[in-house]
Amino acid sequence: MKSLVHHKHLIQVHNLLCESLVHHKHLIQDHDLLYESLVPLNSGPKIEEMGDKKEERTVCCIGDIHGYYSKLRNLWSNLEALINPNSFQTSLIIFLGDYCDRGPDTRKVIDFLVSLPSRYPKQTHVFLCGNHDLAFSAFVKVLPSPPDGSPFSETWKEYEQHEEREGWFKGMGYEDMHLQGRRWAGLIKDKYNVSKGMDYKGSIYDAAPTFESYKVPHGSAELVNAVPDKHKDFLRDLVWVHEEDDVCIEISGEKKHCKLVAVHAGLEKAKGVEEQLKVLKVRDTKIPKVAALSGRKDVWDIPKELTEKPTVVVSGHHGKLYIEGLRLIIDEGGGYEQKPVAAIVLPSMKIIRDTELMMGHIRAVMFQVNWHYQECIILDCVQTVSCVRDLWTFQSTTYVF
Repeated sequence: MKSLVHHKHLIQVHNLLCESLVHHKHLIQDHDLLYESLVPLNSGPKIEEMGDKKEERTVCCIGDIHGYYSKLRNLWSNLEALINPNSFQTSLIIFLGDYCDRGPDTRKVIDFLVSLPSRYPKQTHVFLCGNHDLAFSAFVKVLPSPPDGSPFSETWKEYEQHEEREGWFKGMGYEDMHLQGRRWAGLIKDKYNVSKGMDYKGSIYDAAPTFESYKVPHGSAELVNAVPDKHKDFLRDLVWVHEEDDVCIEISGEKKHCKLVAVHAGLEKAKGVEEQLKVLKVRDTKIPKVAALSGRKDVWDIPKELTEKPTVVVSGHHGKLYIEGLRLIIDEGGGYEQKPVAAIVLPSMKIIRDTELMMGHIRAVMFQVNWHYQECIILDCVQTVSCVRDLWTFQSTTYVF
């Protein structure tokens, strides 16, 4: 076989990519030029961006954001850079809930989310309600009333023994507020959250940063007036569950078409699926604590009846990244400042994080050089560099740019 890339050409490629790292705003253009120059010469596997050539619909499921606007912005940029442009522009984007609390910029996060339908009109956006979002909604008076007409005060009774320790909200408007709204705006007596290894931020929900993002002190009833109407509309319209009849998912190299259920925490194994879905679809707010939004071990696994008819169940909430068969839990950050916000892209099952690219959108192309034949074979598609270090790295017979 004729030589495809001479050693000097490799050095030129290296120099081009290093220059792109310095001038990262031009990196995508440089990568595309490199791609166009190499692919016609290469007889091996081609570089493909994530996005199926058979035009399977792209589905992006985005984990808990928890007030970290910069992480959300970076993650979105990475998704836009790494997914085939046509696929991204028409993709289904499912946000898995918990947009508020812990991080400093809830207001900016919601501003970003409400802007998406106008900025990306061909996409379909689904905004699930997380347990934090339900509590926020309850406090600012946009939570739907219980379908049976009962007052929200009925939701307190089962948990009243925790009121003193959790310091439930007792300010203006508490008399007919859902339990979770009172817990959210309360002032917990314990200062240290043992399970998370960090101090509480105001309440058991760590809601103080959300109040502060709207320029009011934690626990202030003034938050009701400080939250813009468009944010209240966003909270009011959050869905508790989303279903898709047909999504494509790739497992062990094989593509399968399945149903999909997206719900913030998961579905209970001990209850019938249809019964649970009915409650979630009507958003039954007479329930003090909705397991599908706030459960832990009880909603971790897929209910047996959904395993009999293959169904993807995707959630956030759990502070973990867990993929086991068709059970997807995408919450790598858990609201911790030092941990990433992640998304999973279907059908490919690729995980993309806000931390993937430290210096713009770096496209790292892996070459394997067989010096006997002087062949250059492109090994992998889009790789990402988590930190900008010595990118001219020799590994056996592999150059990593």
